[in-house]
Amino acid sequence: MMGLIAFLLVGLIAGWLAGKVIKGGGMGLIGNMVVGVVGAYIGGFLFGLLGLQSTGGMIGSIIVATVGAIVLLWFVGMLKKK
Repeated sequence: MMGLIAFLLVGLIAGWLAGKVIKGGGMGLIGNMVVGVVGAYIGGFLFGLLGLQSTGGMIGSIIVATVGAIVLLWFVGMLKKK
């Protein structure tokens, strides 16, 4: 149970940070959480492709998830422009 709460907390923080970087604002509690959780999977995949892994505990997880969430928001933004 604590692992799930930590995962959701990382997702919430990462989604909020990515929203600040890409859009200049957050997307609400649930929106930030969804973007951050999906971003965590994308970030983990991308870091794995580069041969990198997060060993920084919670901070490292937030960084990986934020990078993934930024990529996700950028990609969605590119799709919306077309």
